[in-house]
Amino acid sequence: MRERRDAPDILVLPPVLVGGTMLVGVALHYGIWPIELLPVILSRVVGVTIFIASGVLAHLSHLAMKRAGTNVFPTQPTLALATDGPYRYSRNPLYIAAVGVYLGVALWVDSLVLLILLLPMAAVLHFGIVLREERYLAGKFGQSYEAYRSGVPRWL
Repeated sequence: MRERRDAPDILVLPPVLVGGTMLVGVALHYGIWPIELLPVILSRVVGVTIFIASGVLAHLSHLAMKRAGTNVFPTQPTLALATDGPYRYSRNPLYIAAVGVYLGVALWVDSLVLLILLLPMAAVLHFGIVLREERYLAGKFGQSYEAYRSGVPRWL
């Protein structure tokens, strides 16, 4: 019988999902489908702004997880719930930051194909990672996680 490991049973690693989708999108944009949406200055300014804000959010979220004394990488056991910093406002600020980085790059590149690929990527993120992590956390932390979940939205 296979021993159950202490980690969520996620479908794909989040950096692989986001980074892989981004690479495919950039390759399609420059190789096959270079459809732009916005004036270049506007797309660059908005893209870099979202990218930087998402990087700050990721950093603050990472710090909150470290303060809580838990692992950041989802293939490792969660040792404690992070509930301060950005986790006061969202249960998934690191994933919001990842989507923000992706969106910032999509706008910087000004690529319709990257924006289209955002939808299936977000679906895999939600169903293949987030919901699986939530089941894991509910099983591991029980009432503590349920109390946190009832007071803090999944996304925003």
